[in-house]
Amino acid sequence: METLKEKLNKVIDHLKSEIVSLRTGRASPALVEDLQVDYYGVKTPLKAVASISTPDPKQIVIQPWDKAALQPIEKAIQQSQLGLNPVVDGAQVRLMLPQLTEERRKDLIKILKQKMEEARISVRKTREEALREVDILEKKKEISEDEKFRKKQDVQKMVDETNKKIEEIGAHKEKEILEG
Repeated sequence: METLKEKLNKVIDHLKSEIVSLRTGRASPALVEDLQVDYYGVKTPLKAVASISTPDPKQIVIQPWDKAALQPIEKAIQQSQLGLNPVVDGAQVRLMLPQLTEERRKDLIKILKQKMEEARISVRKTREEALREVDILEKKKEISEDEKFRKKQDVQKMVDETNKKIEEIGAHKEKEILEG
């Protein structure tokens, strides 16, 4: 049961980390901090090679600690799915976030729904593993039949709670996208 809980929490954490990069109307360092930058031949998260700030709600400023990282940062942003054009301004990179169009908002919501479905699929796989484990324990006579049914109910309860969290997270992010 603890393993199941851990796996379900990992699914939620993964979903949160996936959707944090979905752009709303406001600038946020979380939008770019996990972009992988090819820094001296090593894929490194952007937050490890530069400071990221948001001087205003429509702009992100990235200041690398090493000037040699400017070009790789620019390249990583251009190759990302963010749809932003970086502007190298002296020793920093500026990202201007354009106003979201209705079409772009719909695309972002579509991506959000995909991420939520991927999370639900992971939850279902985790549930199947847990139920198989319970059946194995019963066949080995380590638990009784009554205990098997109780454990299966517990598994389903945890899965339902996780699915509810996924829906809540998705609804909150969808609202953010539509308002932004």
